[in-house]
Amino acid sequence: MKKILSVFMILFAIILLAGCNKHTQDNELVVFAASSMTESLTEIAQIYKKQNPDVKLTFNFDSSGTLKTQIEEGADCDVFISASEKPINSLNCILEGTRSDILENKIVLVVPENNPKSINSFDDLINHLNKGDIMLAIGNADVPVGEYTLKIFDYYGLSEYELNSKGCLAYGTNVKEVTTHVSENMADCGIVYHTDASVANLKVVDTATFDMCGQVIYPAAVIETSHNVNLATDFLEFLNDVDALDVFIKYGFTPID
Repeated sequence: MKKILSVFMILFAIILLAGCNKHTQDNELVVFAASSMTESLTEIAQIYKKQNPDVKLTFNFDSSGTLKTQIEEGADCDVFISASEKPINSLNCILEGTRSDILENKIVLVVPENNPKSINSFDDLINHLNKGDIMLAIGNADVPVGEYTLKIFDYYGLSEYELNSKGCLAYGTNVKEVTTHVSENMADCGIVYHTDASVANLKVVDTATFDMCGQVIYPAAVIETSHNVNLATDFLEFLNDVDALDVFIKYGFTPID
């Protein structure tokens, strides 16, 4: 009898734990987002949690290329927000009908406070790069900010390989590392997002045009393996609410209608 009772209690405990885990899963949302959104989404999360106190919101911030790889390798993710269209467009696990372009950013040229090379424009930068007497901080080629930088190099007819061979380039695995190179005077200038320049209090001396690198679009989508499709879809809708958009605008993003 005692043995039967013990077995019953164990089974009851397993069922109870399973129910608890299900409840936690149903109320947890995992968002993978480009590192350039760290500050804005962290602030927006506080607004979201006040309106949705029962939801556990977890962020994973990194370069969009790294996040894409993690998703492809099976990482738990409900929502993916990329700093460019390429990482999200190349994923084959996007839930149909959930992808949308939500924000626009700008690519800018920044310098440290003392501006050691007196860089005041992209034209100034190109002159120094041709001379090989400058250190420019950029993102790796597999990082969106790096992809935009390579487009700027192409626009000016520059070779990344040749510039790197001359010792003119310092690389970052994401845009935060690029801004650190500049803010800590490890580079004479850097190419970053307008939003990150603002957060790091870096001096912006020029802004890349559409002809130079195209439009800097941030798309978002629900991952089809999400355990919380309805919650994920609601979160994307929340990002278009006025409260969230006001925060994005404060950090330098431009909403896309």
